[in-house]
Amino acid sequence: MIPELASNPDFNVLALMLQATIPVQAVVVLLILVSVTSWAIMLKKVQVLGRTVRQAEAFERQFWSGGDLMALFKTVELGQVPGSAARIFEAGMREFLKHRQAGKASATEMVESAQRAMRASAQREINALEESLPFLASVGSVSPYIGLFGTVWGIMHAFTGLANIQQATLASVAPGIAEALVATAIGLFAAIPAVIAYNRFATSVDRLALRFENFTDEFANILQRQAH
Repeated sequence: MIPELASNPDFNVLALMLQATIPVQAVVVLLILVSVTSWAIMLKKVQVLGRTVRQAEAFERQFWSGGDLMALFKTVELGQVPGSAARIFEAGMREFLKHRQAGKASATEMVESAQRAMRASAQREINALEESLPFLASVGSVSPYIGLFGTVWGIMHAFTGLANIQQATLASVAPGIAEALVATAIGLFAAIPAVIAYNRFATSVDRLALRFENFTDEFANILQRQAH
């Protein structure tokens, strides 16, 4: 019976899905939508994280070049130096200058206030970079179970249909089992790239968070020397 099934021109994935039960079709459509959304998020994240790293490297080169910090601050304020690292620097420098101009805070208080401002700014940047990552994590963990639901339903429907058949053959149950396996395959197709992408992006965000934290501490030391 297997060669007979293989030679049947209607025995293909599209035909199986068109002939599948409504729950299985709904599962497949849902998984396809989830997969398309995941790939859109992954492509966007690759661009965003890559741009963030390049901007951070460019800013750090400019910062450590030995130029005047006030000149750099004015350049950042005008939006001529984009990026997360530049915005963190801007937040700390603005807070430091505000307290120094007021002349009411001690050197330690000025530096600590600037450091808190930079940490708050860094946390906002990290939160923005982590956007949509929970969705990828959910897709990676839930999609196989959604596909499994379609599998169980398809197999159950296939064997239930045998009740009306006097002589059961492989040809009578194969379409139902095949549509069930397609649901599983699509569930894995949606889940595996999402898991891989989530792990990679989460690692990249963690590295950026550590980079911003190190810069915050180093800049705080510079401000400490300037405050005295």
